Amino acid sequence: MERIQDITSPMTAMEKRATFSLASIFALRMLGLFMLLPVLSLFAEGLPDATPMLTGLAISIYGLTQALLQIPFGLLSDRFGRKKIIVIGLILFASGSVVAALSTSIYGILIGRALQGGGAIAAAIMALVADLTQEVHRTKAMASIGASIGLSFGIAMTAGPLLAASIGIHGIFWLTAGLSSVAILIVLFVVPSPERLTTHCDAELIPSQFTRVIKSPDLLRLDYGIFVLHLVLTAIFVVLPLQLRDNGILPDQHWLVYLPLLLTSMAAIIPFVIMAEKKRKMKPVFLAAIGCLVAGSLGMSVTLQHNVLLLIFLWLFFAGFNLLEATLPSLVSKTAPADLKGTAMGAYSSSQFLGAFLGGVCAGGLYGEWGMSAVFAFSAFISFTWLLIASRMRPPRYLSNLLLSLDNVTPRQENQFTEKLLALDGIKEVKLHFEENTAYLKVDNNQLDKQQLQQFLIHWQ
Repeated sequence: MERIQDITSPMTAMEKRATFSLASIFALRMLGLFMLLPVLSLFAEGLPDATPMLTGLAISIYGLTQALLQIPFGLLSDRFGRKKIIVIGLILFASGSVVAALSTSIYGILIGRALQGGGAIAAAIMALVADLTQEVHRTKAMASIGASIGLSFGIAMTAGPLLAASIGIHGIFWLTAGLSSVAILIVLFVVPSPERLTTHCDAELIPSQFTRVIKSPDLLRLDYGIFVLHLVLTAIFVVLPLQLRDNGILPDQHWLVYLPLLLTSMAAIIPFVIMAEKKRKMKPVFLAAIGCLVAGSLGMSVTLQHNVLLLIFLWLFFAGFNLLEATLPSLVSKTAPADLKGTAMGAYSSSQFLGAFLGGVCAGGLYGEWGMSAVFAFSAFISFTWLLIASRMRPPRYLSNLLLSLDNVTPRQENQFTEKLLALDGIKEVKLHFEENTAYLKVDNNQLDKQQLQQFLIHWQ
């Protein structure tokens, strides 16, 4: 009996279980990384042999190993199995946490942080999500994982200073190892096992497609954007905790700074996210957010000794950061051809981690030579270069990705099926991949008639 897909159906219980369990694994891992961001420089500066450069490197070195290994880990998961590779990555991450927890020198912290980044499981998790969800639900599942990352960042920025005050940095590393162990148990006993492994163009980096991605100026602008965004975030947090302490705000009170600034800045950007997506004002909102990064960083560089002004500009920086973190993945998804999304996101993620790595290195060097103001001024300058580059971007196509199965379509029917799909309201682009049994569509949700599409699928012969 032929299976007719229902594009209006909700996720099955198995799909919900897969989505939320994999999102929790992602969140637990990122929570461990993010909790150290607001506190590690305070701890590292007191270690034997510590210098500003080594302190910055301790904060950011995980980004280098993450960038180098995430693509190989994804490819290995195709060959040896998703869950095996994810477990190996989590063991590496836990091992790095233990090494750092036992370390009494800056070099031990460096080794531990590098090992943490070596557990580069993002690509394997995304591939497993694709294995475990129907085509029509895959985009929704991946969006849930993206939301879990944002949530973990907000929690970590508050929890890091609180935990550092109660259990110390070594305690946070031990806690991170424990969270990794919990994540391993979730992989083994909660995450469903896929019936078969398939390569998914929307979820994985396909090496043969990489040249197409790096030849796209629009995608390269977005890659540069996420590179800069995480460079300046990491750079600022090399010195910001030290400056807050020097201004009289005790480290165990830093959460009282971060929590209200994060909550109010997140609330403030909601209307702008709606304006960007619903009102289709993405480019002006995007440029304004980059402008917030420039203004916030520049403002902090000249108000370091004045707490009230410093925190006002930090709020402006957080508002820009949160808005850009929310809109950049959406822009990549809109810009990349439907069947290139996985490769585009692979290049994007690598750029993000390289930015985080260089942010710590640059901040450490600048702080050591010219002081804290130089770090904030550099962040403003590099953000301004992004603003110049982004100003040349074309307004994005306001198209979403929709995936359909090809269960009832044969290769001989490719042209006919494609032509009939393109004749339906709201469908702008169709790419068929019979080796994946998947049709990749770009659709305008304001025009798409899902009932019309459903009727077409029912009556397709």
